[in-house]
Amino acid sequence: MQPFVPPSRDTTIFSALLEAHRRHGGKKVILKEGANRAFTYREIVIGSLVLGRALTKVLPPIVPAALLLPNVAALALAALGLNAYGRTFAVLNYTAGARSLTSALITGQCRAIVTSRAFIDKANLHDLIEQLSTVEIAPDRRVVVIYLEDVRDQIGLLDKVRGAVLSMFAARLVRRHRMSPDRPAVILFTSGTEGAPKGVALTNVNVVANARQIFTHADGALTPADTVLNPLPMFHSFGLTAGTFMPLLSGMTVILYPSPLHYREIPRLIREAKVTVLFATDTFLTGYAKAAAPGDLDTLRYVIAGAEKVKDATRALWANTTAQILEGYGATECSPVISVNTPNAARRGTVGRALPGIETRLDPVEGVHDGGRLAIKGANVMAGYIHPAAPGVVAPPSDGWHDTGDIVTIDDGFITIRGRAKRFAKLAGEMVSLAAVESLVAGLWPEASHVVVALPDPKKGEQLVLVTDRPDAERTALQRFAQDQGVPELWVPRAILIVNAIPVLGSGKTDLAATLEIVRQTRPML
Repeated sequence: MQPFVPPSRDTTIFSALLEAHRRHGGKKVILKEGANRAFTYREIVIGSLVLGRALTKVLPPIVPAALLLPNVAALALAALGLNAYGRTFAVLNYTAGARSLTSALITGQCRAIVTSRAFIDKANLHDLIEQLSTVEIAPDRRVVVIYLEDVRDQIGLLDKVRGAVLSMFAARLVRRHRMSPDRPAVILFTSGTEGAPKGVALTNVNVVANARQIFTHADGALTPADTVLNPLPMFHSFGLTAGTFMPLLSGMTVILYPSPLHYREIPRLIREAKVTVLFATDTFLTGYAKAAAPGDLDTLRYVIAGAEKVKDATRALWANTTAQILEGYGATECSPVISVNTPNAARRGTVGRALPGIETRLDPVEGVHDGGRLAIKGANVMAGYIHPAAPGVVAPPSDGWHDTGDIVTIDDGFITIRGRAKRFAKLAGEMVSLAAVESLVAGLWPEASHVVVALPDPKKGEQLVLVTDRPDAERTALQRFAQDQGVPELWVPRAILIVNAIPVLGSGKTDLAATLEIVRQTRPML
């Protein structure tokens, strides 16, 4: 394995792009939008500079700009262009709803939203934009909505010529506009599955370091000859850093696709574009495998899966394909990738070894005897949180360590997730992992989706409720299965709530907050 070289404090995302441009050549096609538009390194550099300059003319000064766009080339160019001119950008989750997005804009102090009329029309987000345009970030400072169509109308031939000239002196331009190394380059927002969403401030070094860590950790498995398909939204850090910036900065061609939910179209695109690497989550992988026609997935070498545990049922669906599923683990606060299995070092049931340059620490947890609470330190760890109670203020992690909140074990470097600290329930004095109970249920009903939540119980402290889309799920069958597996009766949920579908976030993760709310409203018999 080549050694990991951390980026210098002066590195920016755009300067790293310029370095990749020099290394791989300006004529290399590096970015595609679906099966159609293609961009070379030179076109990306020029396009980013032109769009970035045009945006800085119309954006309010200094404050971050919020990008509200799907996975299209314009989103990548806008992000890179703003970075080239030293501007912080945030990426908004357009599936989150007006309330969450209002909170995000205020928390991040984003006074402008950059979006597209075509996208707003297609996604039917007119009401959302109307509501967001009334948000006051501060007294008399209302959010401004900027449409890319209007910005492009203002870009003339002279601007394009200036962009081409600037591209020849881009390194000098980057030095002139370079932001402080500790200032946020990117603001993302936590999904809020277990509480109020917070802003996560990532520096240039955080993002570039993680992109390099991923490529180095792959140990030759990923090469500039690969074609990567990224259908994961860039408002999710997995889609932004791993799925977009990592291939762009490493010389791999990346294809952006606007929605991971197009289960039939994505397998066809994999076949047509001869995709070799796919980034996805377990939920989406199940959909692609079921919808794929024979031969659609034959060019894939690797599927890099994160954000949620890969189920055995999902692996079974992919067993007859050429692709090897490499499960990984991360957190937005870590830019996001912390660990991943590789072709040369894979252990089923784990999320692989930590990436180079990452330190790990296990802190003890009362009642948990196997493993500890994982803390992470490295160049990829965020500058800090931006809390809703202190908008715009970055609160750095203590001594550079980020507490992931996950209970894990580490064996020979391989990390196994036992569950979220917040996703342990105390039953009759014993700590029980909700994720472990979900794995038990999945062993009995592998084709269905399941979530286990804990509710207060006056006698036992807490009690478990299983939420499932298995229509005939019943507790007696689960009790018998648990007994056969040697699992304590305590682990068997007290009640089962059958639903039509488990709530899912736009990132593909289970929406735990919405699921818990369904249980609270339904109040199943305990």
